[in-house]
Amino acid sequence: MPNKDENYTYILECSDGSFYTGWTNDLEKRVRTHNAGRGGKYTRARLPVRLVYFEAFADKREAQSREWHIKQLTHEQKRKLIESSERK
Repeated sequence: MPNKDENYTYILECSDGSFYTGWTNDLEKRVRTHNAGRGGKYTRARLPVRLVYFEAFADKREAQSREWHIKQLTHEQKRKLIESSERK
């Protein structure tokens, strides 16, 4: 389970099959916030969401940088990233 002393880059799968990528320092709380309709504007219209991928970082800047890089990926590339992590 996630450690509260870390920063996370995460991917949520929305109810319409789209992906939302973000970063946080409290992963469980952030997912709850999204599902309560108080998350990003994008996810509010696509509830419920589910956490499908995350990476942990010691540094906030690293998590934010990884978020930016993941956001540059296509939907299919994100799907492959998620699937590759599920096989580990």
